[in-house]
Amino acid sequence: MTRNALVAGVDSSTQSCKVVIRDAVTGDRIRQGRAQHPDGTEVHPAAWWEALGQAVAEAGGLEDVAAISVAGQQHGMVCLDDEGAVVRPALLWNDTRSAQAAADLVAELAAEVSETGNHVPTGEAAWADAVGTVPVASLTVAKLRWLAEHEPARAKSTAAVCLPHDWLTWRLTDGRDISTLTTDRSDASGTGYYSPATGAYRPDLLQLAFGRQPLLPTVLGPAEHARILQPSAGFAPADSPRMRLGAAELNPLLIGAGAGDNAAAALGLGARPGDVVVSIGTSGTVFACSDAPTADPTGAVAGFADATGRHLPLVCTLNAARVLDAAAALLGVSLGELSRLALSAPAGADGLTLIPYLEGERTPNRPDATGTLHGLRLTNSTPAHLARAYIEGMLCGLADGLDALTAIGVPVERILLVGGAAQSEAVRTMAPAVFGRPVLVPSAGQYVADGAALQAAWALSGAAEPPTWGTGKAERIEAEPVPWLRERYHEYRDA
Repeated sequence: MTRNALVAGVDSSTQSCKVVIRDAVTGDRIRQGRAQHPDGTEVHPAAWWEALGQAVAEAGGLEDVAAISVAGQQHGMVCLDDEGAVVRPALLWNDTRSAQAAADLVAELAAEVSETGNHVPTGEAAWADAVGTVPVASLTVAKLRWLAEHEPARAKSTAAVCLPHDWLTWRLTDGRDISTLTTDRSDASGTGYYSPATGAYRPDLLQLAFGRQPLLPTVLGPAEHARILQPSAGFAPADSPRMRLGAAELNPLLIGAGAGDNAAAALGLGARPGDVVVSIGTSGTVFACSDAPTADPTGAVAGFADATGRHLPLVCTLNAARVLDAAAALLGVSLGELSRLALSAPAGADGLTLIPYLEGERTPNRPDATGTLHGLRLTNSTPAHLARAYIEGMLCGLADGLDALTAIGVPVERILLVGGAAQSEAVRTMAPAVFGRPVLVPSAGQYVADGAALQAAWALSGAAEPPTWGTGKAERIEAEPVPWLRERYHEYRDA
């Protein structure tokens, strides 16, 4: 690999598509681009392809790029027919209509295992043992059950099932033959029918959910590539990936395996065993790098795989940065002013407590829950107290994620705080007090896209280990712990 080789990393998230182009050896950022995704919990995949083209164009095209990898939002259900056409708009991870389907699958697997004579105490334990993760509305397996029950004609037309990053990778490689679909360990581990412990699909669980077994993407290793787009003879068709995304007509373009967004972020951050990443974006995630697979019978921790060949135990909350957006909208202020208001109120907001389940919740699994505000009095009915309560409530939900990881034996040596909301001064100030531990805030960056770019560089190099890119200096923040705040939060959470 030459020093001037460039690689591209894509973050196709819920809200937008971001593209970064970096030097493959040094990791230096050369340029970047961004495009918006449509709102909603179901989106036609064509919108992602259109946004990718816009983001690549803003980043200056791919003419001088040697390799590209796509990281994407996990769990979404993309159904294709025999010809590769999209059967229905993709259901995204935050679509909760499949909550009952998830509950049914948990109960049904318990019944099946019980019939074999093996003693499994709960359906949750049966699923955790099988694939490391217990179905909730977010997982693809639950969405497939919902499709089979509520849209049988579309289910019948489904010849292949893939995830958002799988579909974009496939489109990059030309997107015509569904048998060429690929995925990676990290994204496959979020489906509910792939075991990161064994490295194999569980077709029996797919059969249980969907009633049959559609084609699934081939699972690639961390440094493998989906395809190398070779230079075309003459001019490529105008609708080819090479022409649409401005790739060089005469140069090969390597398409990396891709990854789930959290696995890509861990790779981009250089996370190592003992690190726990708290990412506050559209969703809130608390995840760790682990050498061993995990299986949490309570279902709080999802036993995912990472993008290096290791594992990524993860807790996800539906309510994260948008809790701050909601507070700012309620008070009619900017996010900067929300932060200032919150810091002007005392810790604990003089008894005001928010349980922040504004969109239902995934952890704990309460898809039909709503947010509740407790302890409202004349003395704390101020904008400052409300701002503080909203931020503390969001952080308490994430702190529960830390507790869930430590409960299954995941070591916590460092906490890295990232995501859009980590740029809030109030969030950074309050986080160590709520978590009861110091936090490190790395320099702001596009860690998901950066991780995808690093993966592309790894595949391009053919090395046994990924390149080492610097992530910049992290700010260490400490604060006096406030365990009483979380105790009060738990009283209201469990009421």
